[in-house]
Amino acid sequence: PAGIAMLVSGEAAMTNYTLEQAMQAASKDGSLVAVGSGYKKGLWALMVAKNIASARDLKGKRVGVSQIGDAPYNYTVAMLAKFGVTSRDVQWVPVGTDVNGRVAALTSGRVDATLLTSPAYYKVEDAGFRSLGNLIDFDDIYAPTIYLFKKAALAANPKLAETLIKIQAEAIKRFYDDESFAVKAYLPYDTQSAADIQRQYEHYKKTNSFERIPYIPTAAVQFVINQQADPQMAAQMKGFDFRKVIDNTIVDRLVKEGFFEQLFGAAIKTEEDSKAKLAFR
Repeated sequence: PAGIAMLVSGEAAMTNYTLEQAMQAASKDGSLVAVGSGYKKGLWALMVAKNIASARDLKGKRVGVSQIGDAPYNYTVAMLAKFGVTSRDVQWVPVGTDVNGRVAALTSGRVDATLLTSPAYYKVEDAGFRSLGNLIDFDDIYAPTIYLFKKAALAANPKLAETLIKIQAEAIKRFYDDESFAVKAYLPYDTQSAADIQRQYEHYKKTNSFERIPYIPTAAVQFVINQQADPQMAAQMKGFDFRKVIDNTIVDRLVKEGFFEQLFGAAIKTEEDSKAKLAFR
């Protein structure tokens, strides 16, 4: 991915990518380190053609992905498994592009189903296509994004990651506390309608998609390892010690120093305790 390439080449100080992409890269390049996760998962709807009544009807049908083995492909496999459909039961169609390409493939009839992010799938729903489920509805399907740095950058500037986590936490608090500001702040970066962004905001707030206590959880790391479709990548990741490239100690220190309690209030202590127990060590 471009952001990770920029990080490795020194063109960027930090990048925010899915845990899966970060783990794939870090298992090949031990100079990288993930230090926190501020985002649980996005809204990914499994959208299907109008003649598909249930997930069982997808057997033998065409499912669109950007490419075989990427993160959306693995999320689609995990979603289908929830309905008793395996990766061998469908025909995979790589469309080689982003979510807009998958939208075009579905609406043109090139594929019968595909996984789409919000707010792109809103208009597809409005056109009569059906959603069989959303990634956000399944707690055991993990798709967090993480803060990824080069170890050398943090060694040269030890406060860099801590400062970013603090700033992100303050932004998350503002997001949850001030709906109109959050929607207004987002609109310049997306050409969607204000109504669609409002709908997206409500989903994010309802599901607590943004993490107040940004630990990288053990279950998410294990899910990524287990979900690899490519045998070579699966073997590489299973043989790699991710404790070398995933570091929750900065979040630990901020918890101990009382930063999150001061920001969110004393009630956050329960969330701190529960998240700490689940953190990757």
